[in-house]
Amino acid sequence: MRRSLFLKLLWGVLLLAAIELGLLNLSIMGVAGPELRSRMALATVATALAGAGFAFLFSRRLRQRIVRLKIFAEGLVTGRAQIPPAGSPDELGALAESLGRVAAQVDDLVDKVRLEGARRDAILTGMVEGVLAVDKELRVTFCNAAFATAFGVQGPAPAGLPVLRLVRDPDFLEMLRVVSASGESMKRRMHLTGADGRSFEVQAAPLAGASSSGAMAILHDITDLERLERVRKDFVANVSHELRTPLTAIRGYAETLLDGALDDPGNRRRFVEIIQSHAIRLNNIAADLLTLSELESGRPPSAPGKLSVLATLEAAMRTVESEAAMRKVRLGWGTVEDLQVMGNKIKLEQAFVNLLDNAVKFNRGDGEVWVEAARLPGAKVAVSIADSGIGIPSEDLPRIFERFYRVDKARSREVGGTGLGLSIVKHVIEQMQGTVSVESQLNKGSRFTVVLPEA
Repeated sequence: MRRSLFLKLLWGVLLLAAIELGLLNLSIMGVAGPELRSRMALATVATALAGAGFAFLFSRRLRQRIVRLKIFAEGLVTGRAQIPPAGSPDELGALAESLGRVAAQVDDLVDKVRLEGARRDAILTGMVEGVLAVDKELRVTFCNAAFATAFGVQGPAPAGLPVLRLVRDPDFLEMLRVVSASGESMKRRMHLTGADGRSFEVQAAPLAGASSSGAMAILHDITDLERLERVRKDFVANVSHELRTPLTAIRGYAETLLDGALDDPGNRRRFVEIIQSHAIRLNNIAADLLTLSELESGRPPSAPGKLSVLATLEAAMRTVESEAAMRKVRLGWGTVEDLQVMGNKIKLEQAFVNLLDNAVKFNRGDGEVWVEAARLPGAKVAVSIADSGIGIPSEDLPRIFERFYRVDKARSREVGGTGLGLSIVKHVIEQMQGTVSVESQLNKGSRFTVVLPEA
């Protein structure tokens, strides 16, 4: 049963009053006159001293209990709160019990907030996208590893670091200022300074709190997407051009024949031969596109078998012999070991034919093409196809395996071809877990090297 502090004080006052009355009764028994007044005064003083002592002891004990509760309440904020001491069954005791229950609830809430904060930090830190949070003064409040890495910063950026020391792109800084000041989200594509020329889709949103404001920016790297978009546009443009050229020729010569050239015995056969050659060119383009589509489809290739490198090269050499003889280019053999690799015979032969065909077409009169094959350390087989042709400029070497990419467009259309040969070679060799590389010097020739795992 709880007892009120007020009742305690009331009982104390009544006790003092009873003591004083008792003392007065004892003092005045059988006493009169001046001595009576003196004894009453002494009784009053004694009662006052007793009351002061009682008040001192009561206030001291009360103060100690209040101080303990104050320390406990402050510990709730700092996280060092102890279990409140058991007090008397009065109002302060009830307050101590209530604070104990509140402390348990606060601990549960703090644990949940700490867990959620750890999860959030783990998610933001592990994101591939760069994440940056700043306050209204554009000082860093959070920066994940992806953002720091994009701008060449080793380790996490410290909180409070000015963003200008991390990112020096004026458009990006202005975007953060506008979002922080206006409280409205923004989304832009940017080539950020200091990010190695990479492109980003930047989405910035305001961060508003009770006492501060700022902005958060998320950077999504779209460099590869833009490159693929350029490749797609180039592919569409190149396919359109490659198809338009033979179709225009076929249509033109067909109209010429229909307009009366059928009756011209001197030209009609030549016109039909031209139409046939362009139809063959269209068929080759379609065949190469289908081959490339099959290689890029991601479908598992047919089961590989053991292939003789020498036999595959001999078959490819026989395929280009007539073209080489017509262009007066000599085909030669270097050291060719009879080695075996795992793969698809038709596709590997097609890759070698494409390399040999380019070596013949982009050669000079009385030029040479020679083939070598040898074993490399690590169970690898290297096949080299070299020529003494016109060579490839160094600035074009990184792009020659792209679809429809041509170093010399005029020469390429003069000698024919679809512009897909080297792209097919790259996909065939990579599908066989190999690599293809090129070395070239302008006007001195080129050497293509295919490296495959030995069977």
